Amino acid sequence: MKSILIILFLICFKTMAHETDYKNLSKIEMDVLRNDKIIGYSNYYFEHKNNTMIVTNDTKFEVQLFGVKIFKINGSSREIYKNGKLISYNSSTIQNDKKKFVNLTYDNIKNKFIINGSSYKGKAEPNNIIGNWWNSKILSSKSQISPLSGSIKKQSVKLVGKDEVTFNGKKLKLFKFKIKSINQNLPDDKKLNFDVWLEPIKGIIFKVKYNRLGNWEYRLKNIN
Repeated sequence: MKSILIILFLICFKTMAHETDYKNLSKIEMDVLRNDKIIGYSNYYFEHKNNTMIVTNDTKFEVQLFGVKIFKINGSSREIYKNGKLISYNSSTIQNDKKKFVNLTYDNIKNKFIINGSSYKGKAEPNNIIGNWWNSKILSSKSQISPLSGSIKKQSVKLVGKDEVTFNGKKLKLFKFKIKSINQNLPDDKKLNFDVWLEPIKGIIFKVKYNRLGNWEYRLKNIN
């Protein structure tokens, strides 16, 4: 019975939530937390022009230990979609004084993504999803492209439960998913291992949690 409910949910999710409200969004703001303390933010801004949607991201956070900065991220990105299809993605990120980048374009003739990234240079299939947390399509994709470096990781996604939270005075029912890397030969710090909570009616990712030298969380703060 549980498996039947999961299948029915995923069918509805693919046909409804993935396309629901992107065209009506103007902003998604997320707090970044480590060990339950807010250390920064990751905000997405949406611009709509006819059949084109532009999504820009601004992410900044830092971890301090005894007043000393031990980890820092300062990054920005820009995604352009036409008729719902990704045609370009560019990002620039400084991580602990190390520069990471992605320059991606869609080759219409070859029907491939062309990626020039700090960790990967080459082609990719157009069904890959940029691994940014505004896009709930990541929960139905078989692989994702790193928004920081351009590397491609195959993934499994499972619906593992339900949850309920209070947001802006309202109770929300969420579905909880687990995203994991399929390739277990990757180093532990390169593997995908995320818990993702989705509000299924609007198709909005409410929060993301993972453990890597601490307990990390991206949590929805505001949406317009």
